[in-house]
Amino acid sequence: MATRATLTPSAEKSPSPTAPLGDTSAYMLDAAQRTALFLDTLLDRGNNYIQHLDQGTPPLLKFEHELVLDGADLKPPCNYALLHLLPPPSMPLNPKARPVVVVDPRAGHGPGIGGFKFDSEVGMAMRAGHPVYFVTFRPEPEEGQTLITVAQAEARFLEEVIARHPQCKARPVVIGNCQAGWAMMALNAMRPELFGPLMIMGAPLSYWAGSSKLNPMRYAGGMLGGSWLASMTGDMGADRFDGVHLVENFEGLNPANTWWNKYYNLWSSVDTEAERFLEFERWWGGFFRMTGSEIEAIVENLFVGNRLARGTVMAGDRAIDLRNITAPVVVFASWGDNITPPPQALNWIIDTWGDERAIAAAGRTIIYVLHETVGHLGIFVGGDVARKEHDQLVTSLDMIESLPPGLYEMKLQAKAGMEHQRWDQLEPGDYTVHYEHRSMDDIRALNPEGREEEAMFSTIAQVSELNASTYKTWIRPWVKLLATRPVADAMGKKNSMRLQRELLSDQFPLAPLIRAQAKQAREQRAPIADDHPLRLREREMAQQITDSLNRYRDQKNEWTVKTTRQLFGPQGLGAWFKPEASDADVAQARALRDMDKARSAVLEHITDGGFAAAVCRIVLAGMASIGSFERRSFRLARLLAELPVQARAGTSQQTDWVQLLKEQTRIAAVAPVEALNALERMLPDSASRESALAVAAAVMMIEPTLANPRSEIIEFLIDTLGVDPQRVMELALRLTQSLETAPEPVKASKPARRAPRNKGSAAK
Repeated sequence: MATRATLTPSAEKSPSPTAPLGDTSAYMLDAAQRTALFLDTLLDRGNNYIQHLDQGTPPLLKFEHELVLDGADLKPPCNYALLHLLPPPSMPLNPKARPVVVVDPRAGHGPGIGGFKFDSEVGMAMRAGHPVYFVTFRPEPEEGQTLITVAQAEARFLEEVIARHPQCKARPVVIGNCQAGWAMMALNAMRPELFGPLMIMGAPLSYWAGSSKLNPMRYAGGMLGGSWLASMTGDMGADRFDGVHLVENFEGLNPANTWWNKYYNLWSSVDTEAERFLEFERWWGGFFRMTGSEIEAIVENLFVGNRLARGTVMAGDRAIDLRNITAPVVVFASWGDNITPPPQALNWIIDTWGDERAIAAAGRTIIYVLHETVGHLGIFVGGDVARKEHDQLVTSLDMIESLPPGLYEMKLQAKAGMEHQRWDQLEPGDYTVHYEHRSMDDIRALNPEGREEEAMFSTIAQVSELNASTYKTWIRPWVKLLATRPVADAMGKKNSMRLQRELLSDQFPLAPLIRAQAKQAREQRAPIADDHPLRLREREMAQQITDSLNRYRDQKNEWTVKTTRQLFGPQGLGAWFKPEASDADVAQARALRDMDKARSAVLEHITDGGFAAAVCRIVLAGMASIGSFERRSFRLARLLAELPVQARAGTSQQTDWVQLLKEQTRIAAVAPVEALNALERMLPDSASRESALAVAAAVMMIEPTLANPRSEIIEFLIDTLGVDPQRVMELALRLTQSLETAPEPVKASKPARRAPRNKGSAAK
């Protein structure tokens, strides 16, 4: 969707009906010139559309690129390909940086949205020095192509990326946008050895989740009777499903923007808006097709069936279980996204894992980031989002992989206006980042209407299966008998979304006249002031049109929701097609069983590990009591790990602290009390206890004097282990001071201060 225009003028500038109209002739001249330039821009849009088709509809990337692998050459073939994006001279590569692979959605449009601006996912990765690869696709699928075919090709692409960077032991970072998000999650579950951190942006994974206000689109499946219509549309296309139908569905969500706002925004600000409008419309008007098998599998398994989170999607004879994903998963969602609101992006965590402790006990890390306002497409193309969230995600990869297993929300805070803090050099850039512990209840709280209505969608899924079976048995043979590819192609070309671009181009009979008027308007441009009385009235009228279309949208949505509830609710078909057991309840019961088994195994070795393991347990307990992990703390911990810390206590510079921290997190997840009680046996003497507490205090950047605000866990353990608090803090201070004399010192310009923290919910 195009950027929404700001249409409402300030109240103090709004003219009354009797206010003077100002210079009417000046306004009429300005409006006429804007109209000529507006029509001229629409002609350019049509020309761009035709030119893009003539070029074969290549990906709309800002960056030069080279073909690495073509899916058409694989067996079985598909229409996907792997590109290597070549960075400009201003973005030199870091030879030690791991590769980043960006996968764009195949949801009606062509590829390129993840990289058609320099301020984009691709641009931020290049700016950080990463080699970047891009998974693209062609307008037409290969004959017989399926989702499994595509998954096999994408796995082969990742294998090739890994092979091209033998010096990098870390696996590639993969970014999956929108529909590519669930595709990468499924592939990750099948081939976890190919993936580093996986970032899924605006990706729907819990299709029944949401609310009637957040995303009324989910009710449309019930009104249409389920998946049979998608199957029939693919059959009528002679095994081709035209992506233009998906784009029309997206546009139908916001008729005010589709029919009015984006055009009024162009007309009212044509002097500055034309370039942005044309850039976006070039991508928005590229309609790609998929096979009937692909759209049928997507709708049946995901949109209507909601089978991915519960692990019942089949890849051949193998079920896809998202719990098999071993690398960290980062989920980006926004409250301004009416395609994939936060519940649809996040509820899979509840349905897959059931309990946040099960995530930690299994050694998995899941992080989510919530934006307040950006729309669905703004997640991928918004410059502000790229310069802030995408940039911080890319530059925090070391932290993301070092985090102890568990569920977190990533929080960003601008440094501007913050009091200077010691070790600020550990966190370059304009933002400080921390990761707050989260629970399943925190995710549930994101949905104001709760999850009770998902039972109705279980009924819809059952009715959909019955309708699909009826269609495939009795109607499909006749549709396939009558459908031909030439007729389907001809019908697709007559779609209104294609015609509005193709007809209003230089092929239009009046195009020369429009071009001449636009040229004259540019030469004699006489814009009026924004506060001209008639300009203000123009905006008032535009806002009234917007409000009317929004009321129409809201009334249509309310009718759809009400009708769906009546038809499929407990008083309707729900009485015959009983809802299945809640996925969350099933996952929670499984999680409790798994944690009981893990607890029994852990208790047998609860005192193992010695000094290093004890330090990790103390740090984990301290960060849990605070409610978050700071990026600065972890980078400070890495510096501390390089120093010889009390050799008599049994430390070693060869200790893999990150791996040890992950192992101790799994213990603390299932036996937190026993893990702390075992510290007395793991640290048998005062020297080792003081050293362990000092290292933990340094990592958490606690004030050396232990003045308020205190760390409750350090204070508790000082009492429990019977050590001198002054000795502990003196040793912690010496540790941090020793960093200033290291070969590459980190210097502080002010005395040590405790970093301010935003407390999250304590880990359970």
